[in-house]
Amino acid sequence: MGVGSRCPYARAGVGAILTQNRTDPRLGPRGLDLLSQGYTASQVIDALVQDNATVGWRQLAVIGPRGDTAYYHGGHITSIHTAAQSDGVCAIGNILSSDTVPQAMVEAFDRQPGAHLAERLLEALEAGLAAGGELKQVKSAALLVVHEQDFPLVDLRIELDPQPLTALRFLWELYQPQAETYVQRAVDPDNVPPES
Repeated sequence: MGVGSRCPYARAGVGAILTQNRTDPRLGPRGLDLLSQGYTASQVIDALVQDNATVGWRQLAVIGPRGDTAYYHGGHITSIHTAAQSDGVCAIGNILSSDTVPQAMVEAFDRQPGAHLAERLLEALEAGLAAGGELKQVKSAALLVVHEQDFPLVDLRIELDPQPLTALRFLWELYQPQAETYVQRAVDPDNVPPES
């Protein structure tokens, strides 16, 4: 519960941070601040784990503004946990059914480089589930994409649903054709076409 509000953090032009396992939501904003100061993804990981007494429980992933990625797995994580990376993408997981899940996610993400980022992320989540997903039933899912504004372009969340990725896919397919209209409503409301 609360995956969308506690795990992913992103800032347009800066990058993205993921904090999971025993999540510490303070790490996301701190990591984004470090990225905005010019730190690389690896330097952000180093800074977040340094002198952090609870970091052994954390799992982190960072993507910088130039697509550099880094990840961290704390030593107290006892379930199957691993990561996979490609150009501008990093998938991490814990409580996994197998260590092949993140690689399946990265491969799915890379399959359609011209597709909308939210679509690529959702396809990666779906591929991870198809590859075995977590040992526990997946109950919540989130999709967060930032673009040019200081608010998210896409911020969709499903909480405590028996099939959260199916529900998230439904939300995304409803939201996708309207995404730019929602941005225009915020930044240029006088020129939004009337609703039909």
